Amino acid sequence: MPELYIGLMSGTSLDGIDAALVDFSNGNIQLVEFAYLPFTEQLKAVIHDLSQADRLIALQDYGAMDSLLGEYFAKAVAELLAKSGYPATAITAIGSHGQTVFHAPDGKYPFSLQIGDPNLIAERTGITTVADFRRRDMACGGQGAPLVPAFHQAVFSSSEQPRCIVNIGGIANITILPANAAEPVIGFDTGPGNILMDQWINKHQQLPYDANGDWASSGISQADLLALWLQDSYFHALPPKSTGKEYFSLAWLENQGNIHNYSPADVQASLCSLTAISICSAIRAYAPDCQQVLVCGGGSHNTKLQQLLAENLPCPIASSADYGIHPDHVEAMAFAWLAQQTIKGLPGNLQEVTGAKRPAILGGIYQA
Repeated sequence: MPELYIGLMSGTSLDGIDAALVDFSNGNIQLVEFAYLPFTEQLKAVIHDLSQADRLIALQDYGAMDSLLGEYFAKAVAELLAKSGYPATAITAIGSHGQTVFHAPDGKYPFSLQIGDPNLIAERTGITTVADFRRRDMACGGQGAPLVPAFHQAVFSSSEQPRCIVNIGGIANITILPANAAEPVIGFDTGPGNILMDQWINKHQQLPYDANGDWASSGISQADLLALWLQDSYFHALPPKSTGKEYFSLAWLENQGNIHNYSPADVQASLCSLTAISICSAIRAYAPDCQQVLVCGGGSHNTKLQQLLAENLPCPIASSADYGIHPDHVEAMAFAWLAQQTIKGLPGNLQEVTGAKRPAILGGIYQA
């Protein structure tokens, strides 16, 4: 009998919900089916407004969006099950990351807030749901992110070569996988992934993202802008560290010198360089013996970004697809894996990645 879990992921790009049905039977990790539920433009706009650091939000608006997103996550599960042919009774549990609206791990009272009511997901689907993964790690003194490196370790580790996994969503993060299993896995957010490029092209061309990096390719990366941006303290902070769209935003960008002295296309080219160089610098600093870089996440489809990574990395670069998992499926599969860890009473965090004082069983369980 298959051991089936569902993972749900909605990231900082605010494009929609990834849903993965994963079979963990016989010690394997096998994707069974995948579905994607896009957000409407109106819903994207509302979530974006909720996520603004300097905006006051009415509790009624927050609560309503928490419920609405819970319904959306449940709808994504229904579509995934219909596509797979499996009934809800065949699924052990759902792991739902939720939609992050604010991530603040470094304040006096650290917190990370995800919405998408898991009570509704469990009730609508009839499947036990695990959610709120980040806050237990934070209670243990961790950053609450990134959490996917534990899954990267489970599926991409090699005893033959040290590897680095680069996940490029709205925020970019790396996972350093040593060949020696006795050495700790290290991982952290390197800085912006797609988020600044997406926001810049949306502002100037009303497009959700720069397809293939074509707009960035039409401009010229400006060395002075790149040097200025790379002075930001986040890039020089020691791991463990994590960040989000609350920090790397249009407001951050517009406070970094007079970008309006440059053509919008040149700014886009420079932002693409910022993502690539910050990733490559982190790998050179923390994984100097890396022999293979595997890229996943939405940024893997940005041809210009991949070119810049290849030019600046000290080792070969490949897609996670070359190692068995499509780059768009990795994070949703990770939350199916994290749900399984929780249901089985096993820790889901890596201390060296998040900075937690101990391994912890993550998330709350909402019984069907």
